Amino acid sequence: MAEALRVGLLGYGLAGRVFHAPLIAATPGLRLDAIMTRDPQRREQARQQHPEARLVDDAEELWRTPDALDLVVVATPNRQHVPMARAAIAAGLPVVVDKPLAATTAEGRALVEEATERGVPLTVFQNRRWDGDFLTVRRLVDAGELGRVTRFESRFERWRPAIKAGWRESDRPGEAGGALYDLGAHLIDQAVQLFGPVDRVYAEVDRRRPDALVDDDAFVALTHANGVRSHLWMSAVTGQLGPRLRVLGDRAAYTSYGLDVQEAALHDGGRPDQEGWGEVPPERYGQLGVDGDLRPVRTEAGSYQSFYQQVEAALRNGAPMPVDPSDSVATVELIELAHRSAVEGTVLPVSA
Repeated sequence: MAEALRVGLLGYGLAGRVFHAPLIAATPGLRLDAIMTRDPQRREQARQQHPEARLVDDAEELWRTPDALDLVVVATPNRQHVPMARAAIAAGLPVVVDKPLAATTAEGRALVEEATERGVPLTVFQNRRWDGDFLTVRRLVDAGELGRVTRFESRFERWRPAIKAGWRESDRPGEAGGALYDLGAHLIDQAVQLFGPVDRVYAEVDRRRPDALVDDDAFVALTHANGVRSHLWMSAVTGQLGPRLRVLGDRAAYTSYGLDVQEAALHDGGRPDQEGWGEVPPERYGQLGVDGDLRPVRTEAGSYQSFYQQVEAALRNGAPMPVDPSDSVATVELIELAHRSAVEGTVLPVSA
């Protein structure tokens, strides 16, 4: 049996601790070998949760001995995504970058070009492609259950009226804070995965909470080249939540409520190898049909573990990485256009 691929994880905040570390540890063929964090509390958490991993204070410790690793995962604050990924690429180490790939389209595109020129595998953790409700919508659309889709509505809404200290609430250049870069990176990626390239962007972006420095309430409208319109909402100030997904077609519609269950399960210590992982009970199934003739449709089981399973297969066998980083560059471009649209109050075209 082949030895497990050794993984170095940079960062042990929310992304590293809740998502990447447990998913890596649960993936056959991968071994969480090193965790980089300086924070004493996080170091103690890492020591308790992953005692097999060595702890390092600085990424330079990893770059000095690149032969000791087979993969690097960048789960640092957004401002460090590009420099950390570039350092990994320079060391010849395949790299996973948490979303968003970069704060600007230019930075993201340059990073992808550098990885391509050096022949180093690069991918982006767009894990919401493996949400159960998203997989269900993809199944229904592909099967023609809705007929010709005209509008896709998608929401990540929360009620968090108090501002929590941290870089996500910072307006410093390069931080890529705010709802559009955080939640919007998922919503936009999902819409493009379902309905393809975008021709035009319109957005309304606001700071609703007192003393907010970055956007906490946004609406983005995408017009896809095939004519589908995606309406996307992301907010920290929604006291009553709307449907998570609503898809309208000329034959039927589909509506579902509630977030995918995997994040909460990971946060509570759950693991993907547990029975029933990613499943929702029948009472939470979405409804397919037209008013007066609705039926519940089984929600696909969510599968975040598929991301790292595909990473392992790519590194072992040359299979494709789970997410083309160019997709994530396109998402950053749409985020930038959305911010600009909100400032200018106009619909903006997407460059070819």
